[in-house]
Amino acid sequence: MAPSSKLSTLLIISLLFGFAQAQSINDEFQMVLDSTFHSHPKAIGIQVAIVANDPSLNWNSAVGFSSVKKQEALGDYQACLIASNTKTYVAAAVLKLVELGQLKLDDSIGSLLSEDTRNLLEETGYKTDSISIRNLLSHSSGIRDYVDIHYLDLVNEDPQYAWSRDEQIELAMQAGGPLAPPNQVFQYGDINYLLATEIIERLQGKPFYTAIRELLGFEELGLKSTWFYPLEAYPVEQGSIAHQYWAEANWDSDAMNPSWDLFGGGGLAANAFEMAIFYQKLFSAAIIRDTNLLAEMTQPVLPESNYALGLRRIAFHGRTAYYHGGFWGTDVMYLPDYQLSIAVVCLEKDQRDLNAELSEALVLRIEAYLRNSK
Repeated sequence: MAPSSKLSTLLIISLLFGFAQAQSINDEFQMVLDSTFHSHPKAIGIQVAIVANDPSLNWNSAVGFSSVKKQEALGDYQACLIASNTKTYVAAAVLKLVELGQLKLDDSIGSLLSEDTRNLLEETGYKTDSISIRNLLSHSSGIRDYVDIHYLDLVNEDPQYAWSRDEQIELAMQAGGPLAPPNQVFQYGDINYLLATEIIERLQGKPFYTAIRELLGFEELGLKSTWFYPLEAYPVEQGSIAHQYWAEANWDSDAMNPSWDLFGGGGLAANAFEMAIFYQKLFSAAIIRDTNLLAEMTQPVLPESNYALGLRRIAFHGRTAYYHGGFWGTDVMYLPDYQLSIAVVCLEKDQRDLNAELSEALVLRIEAYLRNSK
């Protein structure tokens, strides 16, 4: 056999072996997902995606149904409400403004808020000149949140009520004065991100959802099914949004006006695949290209908290991970040691603990695959 023929044969064998390996690991991922759903049928539907620098690990799938009626299967790319996972996108948009030189993380919010909002905060006892952008993004502002049992009762009493951001900010002020001065305590609160979107809006001179889309480059990233629902136009290719449930409260996301969680604390609709793409692009410096600034996003601000800027720095399966979760059962994390992102959607909020269980099982398969590939 001629040398060139031998090389061609070896190349073909190598490619076939690589394809077989990738197919094998994808089959293992699917087995894990199927087994998890079989053990947790109350989850209704589960959607998972892995996006990695190593393309052989890329995979996404869904099992179960898109609603409790069990008439339609949950689609691999069907969108859902990602709730507080939205905060990572908002924080990234603010960091993009920092990268563009339009503000600094330690700028005070006093001069950046509207006059009405600033006056409302000041009248409630908040010193807006002492609260920074960094405080908002890290929930270290000391501002009381409006999302409490009283607010959830209001939502429950009238699930179709159309909320405004201003109403929700006012509710936060009615909750009382400062919990503590800035930089003293961590208190997770949507109010911080409502103020952040108001600031984005004022700096960009356009609706916050348009500004975030443009700053993060949704189109350039290929995020065709990621949008602020219902503030933006429904994507042409997107079918119906999956129903998401909270059985304990008898809540169905489809029966509720999304405005109760829409203005920055939540608000985005997306699928697991596009959430994983976003995290992968974010931590590959494809959005925020200043790596020093990107590193700040992953550093917790207060020593007693693992919350950084729009995400949490956690230990997962013995590895560092950058993570955020959402009210309706959505979880996303980036594992820098493996250069990959995992997103999981569980349509029943009360079953969302399985997201961590499923992710850990997938990571175990990934570790074995990488060991055997050496």
